[in-house]
Amino acid sequence: MSTSIPRRTAAAALGLATALVLAACSNPDDGGTTEVAATSGGKTKINISPDQNRVTTGKVDSIAAEVPEEIRRRGTLKLVQSSGSAAPLNFHATDNKTLIGVEPDIAHLVADVLGLEPEFHAVSWENIFVGLDSAKYDAGFSNITVTEERKEKYDFATYREDNLGFEAKKGSGLKVTGPEDVAGRTVAVQSGTNQEKLLIEWSRENEKAGREPVDIKYYQNDSDTYLALRSGRIDLYLGPNPTAAYHAATTGTTEVVGTYSGAGSALQGLIAATTKKDSGLAEPLTDALNHVIGNGTYAKVLERWGLSDEAVTRSETNPPGLPRTDG
Repeated sequence: MSTSIPRRTAAAALGLATALVLAACSNPDDGGTTEVAATSGGKTKINISPDQNRVTTGKVDSIAAEVPEEIRRRGTLKLVQSSGSAAPLNFHATDNKTLIGVEPDIAHLVADVLGLEPEFHAVSWENIFVGLDSAKYDAGFSNITVTEERKEKYDFATYREDNLGFEAKKGSGLKVTGPEDVAGRTVAVQSGTNQEKLLIEWSRENEKAGREPVDIKYYQNDSDTYLALRSGRIDLYLGPNPTAAYHAATTGTTEVVGTYSGAGSALQGLIAATTKKDSGLAEPLTDALNHVIGNGTYAKVLERWGLSDEAVTRSETNPPGLPRTDG
Protein backbone atom coordinates (compact mmCIF):
# COMPACT_ATOMS: atom_id res chain seq x y z
CA MET A 1 0.00 0.00 0.00
CA SER A 2 1.15 3.55 -0.54
CA THR A 3 2.44 5.64 2.31
CA SER A 4 2.31 9.35 2.90
CA ILE A 5 5.53 11.15 2.05
CA PRO A 6 6.48 14.82 1.74
CA ARG A 7 5.62 16.40 -1.58
CA ARG A 8 6.79 19.40 -3.51
CA THR A 9 4.69 22.48 -2.79
CA ALA A 10 4.78 25.93 -4.26
CA ALA A 11 4.18 29.30 -2.70
CA ALA A 12 1.77 31.77 -4.22
CA ALA A 13 1.68 30.87 -7.85
CA LEU A 14 1.10 34.18 -9.55
CA GLY A 15 3.66 33.95 -12.30
CA LEU A 16 3.69 30.16 -12.37
CA ALA A 17 5.47 28.87 -15.43
CA THR A 18 3.06 28.37 -18.29
CA ALA A 19 2.51 24.66 -18.80
CA LEU A 20 2.33 25.00 -22.54
CA VAL A 21 3.87 27.27 -25.10
CA LEU A 22 2.28 26.31 -28.38
CA ALA A 23 3.31 27.15 -31.89
CA ALA A 24 1.23 26.27 -34.96
CA CYS A 25 -2.17 24.72 -35.51
CA SER A 26 -2.89 21.20 -36.65
CA ASN A 27 -1.33 20.22 -39.92
CA PRO A 28 -3.54 17.90 -41.98
CA ASP A 29 -0.62 17.12 -44.28
CA ASP A 30 1.35 15.77 -41.33
CA GLY A 31 -1.15 13.16 -40.12
CA GLY A 32 -3.05 15.56 -37.88
CA THR A 33 -0.58 17.11 -35.47
CA THR A 34 -0.13 20.25 -33.42
CA GLU A 35 3.38 21.45 -32.67
CA VAL A 36 4.12 22.20 -29.02
CA ALA A 37 7.09 24.08 -27.64
CA ALA A 38 7.73 23.39 -23.95
CA THR A 39 9.17 26.03 -21.63
CA SER A 40 12.49 24.20 -21.83
CA GLY A 41 12.76 25.41 -25.41
CA GLY A 42 12.34 22.03 -27.06
CA LYS A 43 9.49 21.22 -29.44
CA THR A 44 7.25 18.22 -29.81
CA LYS A 45 4.29 17.40 -32.01
CA ILE A 46 0.98 16.45 -30.47
CA ASN A 47 -0.77 13.65 -32.31
CA ILE A 48 -4.44 14.63 -32.66
CA SER A 49 -5.38 11.82 -35.05
CA PRO A 50 -7.50 8.83 -33.92
CA ASP A 51 -4.47 6.54 -34.31
CA GLN A 52 -2.91 7.42 -30.96
CA ASN A 53 -0.27 4.73 -30.43
CA ARG A 54 -0.59 5.36 -26.70
CA VAL A 55 2.16 4.78 -24.15
CA THR A 56 1.49 1.46 -22.40
CA THR A 57 2.84 -0.50 -19.46
CA GLY A 58 2.43 -3.96 -17.95
CA LYS A 59 0.19 -5.34 -15.22
CA VAL A 60 1.60 -5.44 -11.68
CA ASP A 61 -0.02 -8.34 -9.86
CA SER A 62 0.65 -7.04 -6.36
CA ILE A 63 -1.05 -3.71 -7.10
CA ALA A 64 -3.87 -5.31 -9.10
CA ALA A 65 -4.64 -7.49 -6.07
CA GLU A 66 -5.47 -4.33 -4.06
CA VAL A 67 -8.43 -3.52 -6.32
CA PRO A 68 -11.85 -4.26 -4.75
CA GLU A 69 -13.01 -7.75 -5.64
CA GLU A 70 -16.15 -6.61 -7.48
CA ILE A 71 -14.07 -4.57 -9.94
CA ARG A 72 -11.50 -7.35 -10.37
CA ARG A 73 -14.24 -9.84 -11.21
CA ARG A 74 -15.80 -7.44 -13.68
CA GLY A 75 -12.47 -6.90 -15.42
CA THR A 76 -13.21 -3.31 -16.42
CA LEU A 77 -12.45 0.04 -14.86
CA LYS A 78 -15.41 2.37 -15.36
CA LEU A 79 -13.91 5.82 -15.91
CA VAL A 80 -15.76 9.10 -16.26
CA GLN A 81 -14.62 12.29 -17.97
CA SER A 82 -16.17 15.59 -18.91
CA SER A 83 -17.90 15.63 -22.29
CA GLY A 84 -16.58 19.14 -22.90
CA SER A 85 -13.63 19.66 -25.23
CA ALA A 86 -10.55 20.79 -23.33
CA ALA A 87 -7.41 20.22 -25.37
CA PRO A 88 -4.82 19.00 -24.49
CA LEU A 89 -6.47 17.51 -21.39
CA ASN A 90 -9.48 15.76 -22.84
CA PHE A 91 -10.85 16.23 -26.36
CA HIS A 92 -11.75 14.45 -29.59
CA ALA A 93 -9.33 13.45 -32.33
CA THR A 94 -9.63 14.58 -35.92
CA ASP A 95 -12.34 11.95 -36.50
CA ASN A 96 -14.54 13.79 -33.94
CA LYS A 97 -15.12 10.46 -32.17
CA THR A 98 -11.96 9.16 -30.53
CA LEU A 99 -11.34 10.51 -27.01
CA ILE A 100 -7.74 11.68 -26.64
CA GLY A 101 -5.64 13.81 -24.32
CA VAL A 102 -3.40 13.56 -21.30
CA GLU A 103 -6.29 12.53 -19.02
CA PRO A 104 -7.34 9.40 -20.96
CA ASP A 105 -3.66 8.53 -21.53
CA ILE A 106 -2.93 8.53 -17.78
CA ALA A 107 -6.14 6.59 -17.14
CA HIS A 108 -5.04 3.98 -19.70
CA LEU A 109 -1.67 3.60 -17.93
CA VAL A 110 -3.36 3.08 -14.57
CA ALA A 111 -5.73 0.50 -16.05
CA ASP A 112 -2.72 -1.31 -17.54
CA VAL A 113 -1.07 -1.63 -14.12
CA LEU A 114 -4.32 -2.87 -12.56
CA GLY A 115 -4.88 -5.40 -15.34
CA LEU A 116 -8.26 -3.89 -16.18
CA GLU A 117 -9.87 -2.78 -19.43
CA PRO A 118 -10.64 0.97 -19.30
CA GLU A 119 -14.26 1.81 -20.08
CA PHE A 120 -14.71 5.53 -20.71
CA HIS A 121 -17.90 7.53 -20.18
CA ALA A 122 -18.21 11.20 -21.16
CA VAL A 123 -20.79 13.26 -19.25
CA SER A 124 -21.39 16.87 -18.25
CA TRP A 125 -19.17 18.16 -15.43
CA GLU A 126 -21.81 17.96 -12.69
CA ASN A 127 -22.78 14.42 -13.72
CA ILE A 128 -19.23 13.23 -13.09
CA PHE A 129 -19.90 13.58 -9.38
CA VAL A 130 -23.49 12.32 -9.59
CA GLY A 131 -22.14 9.17 -11.25
CA LEU A 132 -19.39 8.72 -8.67
CA ASP A 133 -21.90 9.21 -5.84
CA SER A 134 -24.14 6.45 -7.21
CA ALA A 135 -21.18 4.12 -7.96
CA LYS A 136 -22.12 4.19 -11.64
CA TYR A 137 -18.46 4.97 -12.33
CA ASP A 138 -15.37 3.78 -10.48
CA ALA A 139 -13.14 6.81 -10.94
CA GLY A 140 -13.02 10.22 -12.54
CA PHE A 141 -10.03 11.33 -14.63
CA SER A 142 -11.14 14.79 -15.69
CA ASN A 143 -8.81 17.51 -14.40
CA ILE A 144 -10.45 17.28 -10.97
CA THR A 145 -8.75 19.36 -8.29
CA VAL A 146 -8.28 18.16 -4.72
CA THR A 147 -10.30 20.41 -2.39
CA GLU A 148 -11.03 20.11 1.30
CA GLU A 149 -14.76 20.29 0.60
CA ARG A 150 -14.64 17.49 -1.97
CA LYS A 151 -12.61 15.30 0.39
CA GLU A 152 -15.72 14.89 2.54
CA LYS A 153 -17.37 12.84 -0.23
CA TYR A 154 -14.48 11.62 -2.39
CA ASP A 155 -11.03 10.08 -2.18
CA PHE A 156 -8.17 11.26 -4.37
CA ALA A 157 -5.03 9.86 -5.98
CA THR A 158 -2.96 12.75 -7.31
CA TYR A 159 -1.22 12.73 -10.69
CA ARG A 160 -0.60 16.29 -11.95
CA GLU A 161 -0.16 19.86 -10.77
CA ASP A 162 -3.17 22.14 -11.07
CA ASN A 163 -2.44 25.57 -12.50
CA LEU A 164 -5.11 28.02 -13.63
CA GLY A 165 -4.94 30.60 -16.41
CA PHE A 166 -6.67 33.93 -16.97
CA GLU A 167 -7.37 34.26 -20.69
CA ALA A 168 -8.12 37.63 -22.33
CA LYS A 169 -8.65 38.92 -25.84
CA LYS A 170 -5.27 39.36 -27.52
CA GLY A 171 -3.92 42.87 -27.07
CA SER A 172 -6.23 43.63 -24.13
CA GLY A 173 -3.41 45.09 -22.06
CA LEU A 174 -4.74 43.28 -19.00
CA LYS A 175 -2.48 41.63 -16.44
CA VAL A 176 -3.75 39.56 -13.52
CA THR A 177 -1.45 39.37 -10.50
CA GLY A 178 -4.01 39.38 -7.68
CA PRO A 179 -7.64 40.00 -6.66
CA GLU A 180 -7.37 43.74 -7.31
CA ASP A 181 -6.80 43.10 -11.01
CA VAL A 182 -10.23 41.50 -11.44
CA ALA A 183 -12.12 44.04 -9.33
CA GLY A 184 -15.05 45.31 -11.40
CA ARG A 185 -14.09 43.02 -14.28
CA THR A 186 -16.48 40.64 -16.01
CA VAL A 187 -14.98 37.17 -15.75
CA ALA A 188 -16.37 33.89 -17.08
CA VAL A 189 -15.85 30.64 -15.21
CA GLN A 190 -17.35 27.16 -15.23
CA SER A 191 -19.82 26.42 -12.44
CA GLY A 192 -18.86 23.88 -9.78
CA THR A 193 -15.11 24.13 -10.38
CA ASN A 194 -12.29 25.18 -8.10
CA GLN A 195 -11.78 28.08 -10.51
CA GLU A 196 -15.22 29.32 -9.51
CA LYS A 197 -14.41 28.95 -5.80
CA LEU A 198 -11.21 30.94 -6.25
CA LEU A 199 -12.95 33.70 -8.20
CA ILE A 200 -15.73 34.00 -5.61
CA GLU A 201 -13.11 34.26 -2.88
CA TRP A 202 -11.26 36.99 -4.78
CA SER A 203 -14.52 38.88 -5.30
CA ARG A 204 -15.18 38.80 -1.55
CA GLU A 205 -11.64 39.99 -0.84
CA ASN A 206 -12.21 42.92 -3.17
CA GLU A 207 -15.44 43.90 -1.44
CA LYS A 208 -13.79 43.69 2.00
CA ALA A 209 -11.03 45.98 0.71
CA GLY A 210 -13.56 48.50 -0.60
CA ARG A 211 -13.05 47.54 -4.24
CA GLU A 212 -15.71 46.48 -6.72
CA PRO A 213 -16.67 42.79 -6.74
CA VAL A 214 -16.08 40.54 -9.74
CA ASP A 215 -18.94 40.30 -12.23
CA ILE A 216 -18.97 36.52 -12.64
CA LYS A 217 -20.56 35.05 -15.77
CA TYR A 218 -21.44 31.47 -16.70
CA TYR A 219 -21.80 30.02 -20.19
CA GLN A 220 -23.05 26.63 -21.38
CA ASN A 221 -19.96 25.76 -23.42
CA ASP A 222 -16.52 26.98 -24.45
CA SER A 223 -17.69 28.28 -27.84
CA ASP A 224 -20.14 30.63 -26.13
CA THR A 225 -17.45 31.74 -23.70
CA TYR A 226 -14.95 32.54 -26.43
CA LEU A 227 -17.57 34.33 -28.48
CA ALA A 228 -18.27 36.52 -25.45
CA LEU A 229 -14.54 37.14 -25.02
CA ARG A 230 -14.03 38.12 -28.66
CA SER A 231 -17.06 40.43 -28.63
CA GLY A 232 -16.05 42.16 -25.40
CA ARG A 233 -19.01 40.96 -23.31
CA ILE A 234 -16.49 39.53 -20.86
CA ASP A 235 -13.00 40.72 -19.97
CA LEU A 236 -11.49 37.41 -18.87
CA TYR A 237 -12.03 33.67 -18.78
CA LEU A 238 -10.59 31.67 -15.89
CA GLY A 239 -9.93 28.00 -16.64
CA PRO A 240 -7.20 25.34 -16.55
CA ASN A 241 -3.91 26.87 -17.69
CA PRO A 242 -3.07 24.09 -20.20
CA THR A 243 -6.34 24.61 -22.08
CA ALA A 244 -6.00 28.39 -21.96
CA ALA A 245 -2.45 28.23 -23.36
CA TYR A 246 -3.49 25.72 -26.04
CA HIS A 247 -6.45 27.83 -27.16
CA ALA A 248 -4.46 31.07 -27.17
CA ALA A 249 -1.66 29.66 -29.31
CA THR A 250 -3.76 27.66 -31.76
CA THR A 251 -6.28 30.45 -32.45
CA GLY A 252 -4.12 33.56 -32.11
CA THR A 253 -7.13 35.51 -30.83
CA THR A 254 -6.50 35.34 -27.08
CA GLU A 255 -3.61 35.39 -24.61
CA VAL A 256 -2.92 34.17 -21.09
CA VAL A 257 -2.53 37.25 -18.89
CA GLY A 258 -2.03 35.60 -15.51
CA THR A 259 -1.64 32.21 -13.83
CA TYR A 260 -2.40 30.92 -10.35
CA SER A 261 -2.22 27.71 -8.33
CA GLY A 262 -5.51 25.84 -8.27
CA ALA A 263 -5.26 25.51 -4.47
CA GLY A 264 -4.80 29.19 -3.69
CA SER A 265 -1.97 31.38 -2.53
CA ALA A 266 -0.19 29.05 -0.09
CA LEU A 267 -0.50 25.61 -1.66
CA GLN A 268 0.28 24.04 -5.02
CA GLY A 269 -2.98 22.72 -6.45
CA LEU A 270 -3.14 19.07 -7.48
CA ILE A 271 -5.22 17.16 -10.03
CA ALA A 272 -6.31 13.69 -8.98
CA ALA A 273 -8.15 10.53 -9.92
CA THR A 274 -11.38 10.77 -7.95
CA THR A 275 -13.39 7.97 -6.37
CA LYS A 276 -16.38 7.67 -4.08
CA LYS A 277 -15.36 7.98 -0.42
CA ASP A 278 -14.20 4.69 1.08
CA SER A 279 -14.70 2.77 -2.16
CA GLY A 280 -11.38 1.01 -1.60
CA LEU A 281 -10.02 2.15 -4.94
CA ALA A 282 -8.00 5.25 -4.05
CA GLU A 283 -4.98 3.39 -2.65
CA PRO A 284 -4.64 1.03 -5.64
CA LEU A 285 -4.88 4.05 -7.95
CA THR A 286 -2.17 5.84 -5.95
CA ASP A 287 0.08 2.79 -6.07
CA ALA A 288 -0.51 2.33 -9.80
CA LEU A 289 0.33 5.98 -10.42
CA ASN A 290 3.52 5.72 -8.37
CA HIS A 291 4.49 2.66 -10.38
CA VAL A 292 4.16 4.48 -13.72
CA ILE A 293 5.93 7.52 -12.30
CA GLY A 294 8.75 5.20 -11.29
CA ASN A 295 9.02 3.29 -14.57
CA GLY A 296 9.06 6.42 -16.74
CA THR A 297 5.85 5.86 -18.70
CA TYR A 298 4.11 8.70 -16.84
CA ALA A 299 6.81 11.15 -17.95
CA LYS A 300 6.42 9.96 -21.55
CA VAL A 301 2.69 10.67 -21.45
CA LEU A 302 3.16 14.20 -20.12
CA GLU A 303 5.90 14.86 -22.66
CA ARG A 304 3.76 13.79 -25.61
CA TRP A 305 1.12 16.35 -24.59
CA GLY A 306 3.57 19.15 -23.74
CA LEU A 307 2.73 19.04 -20.03
CA SER A 308 6.04 17.99 -18.47
CA ASP A 309 6.03 21.14 -16.32
CA GLU A 310 2.94 19.85 -14.49
CA ALA A 311 4.49 16.55 -13.41
CA VAL A 312 4.41 15.40 -9.80
CA THR A 313 7.25 13.37 -8.32
CA ARG A 314 4.91 11.20 -6.27
CA SER A 315 1.20 10.35 -6.19
CA GLU A 316 -0.53 10.82 -2.83
CA THR A 317 -3.86 9.75 -1.40
CA ASN A 318 -5.96 12.65 -0.09
CA PRO A 319 -3.26 15.33 0.40
CA PRO A 320 -4.19 18.87 1.54
CA GLY A 321 -6.35 20.60 -1.07
CA LEU A 322 -7.93 23.94 -1.85
CA PRO A 323 -9.08 25.28 1.54
CA ARG A 324 -12.70 25.93 2.31
CA THR A 325 -13.98 29.42 1.64
CA ASP A 326 -15.57 31.20 4.58
CA GLY A 327 -19.03 32.62 4.16
